Amino acid sequence: MTGPLPPTSPAEAWFRSRRLREGLISVLAPVTACLTALVGLTAWTTAGAAGTPARIEVGLGRVFLPYADKERTAAFFRITNTGGSGDQLVSVTSPVVEAVMLSRHTSAAGADSMRMAPSAEIPAGSTLQMSPSTLDVMMTVKGRWQVGDAVPFVLHFRNSGPVEAVAFVVRPGS
Repeated sequence: MTGPLPPTSPAEAWFRSRRLREGLISVLAPVTACLTALVGLTAWTTAGAAGTPARIEVGLGRVFLPYADKERTAAFFRITNTGGSGDQLVSVTSPVVEAVMLSRHTSAAGADSMRMAPSAEIPAGSTLQMSPSTLDVMMTVKGRWQVGDAVPFVLHFRNSGPVEAVAFVVRPGS
């Protein structure tokens, strides 16, 4: 037989309602925290604060014509990041050169020197202009080049991946 539940004492009713309240509170706390986080992240993303990936553009480069039968020279590129996140140039390769490396010009105590640079930062919304007095791509030349020759390069970025570029051979100082 089934019938109505037996009447409960006021103490039992209070205990059951307290357990129900505590159970609801324990469920509402994490749900409220999740909803608050979701609303905050949505507002942050909608406002554009979450950023966009790096967008790397490499302009035409230039390579100095090796002189006096030297095999070493340098290449220079203008790298622009129009994205919302920074990136790093980590290496440069070319099928027509040997021993390629990033190098940085430094001045200390009146003496100038060059040292290998492991990478180069390209912050969001900025441009890196390589030059003989800042950062360049040092290399050893295979064969003979002439002014106007096109030299293919691949610039490798940490987040954006490889970007193909071309540098034209110019006389130093031009």
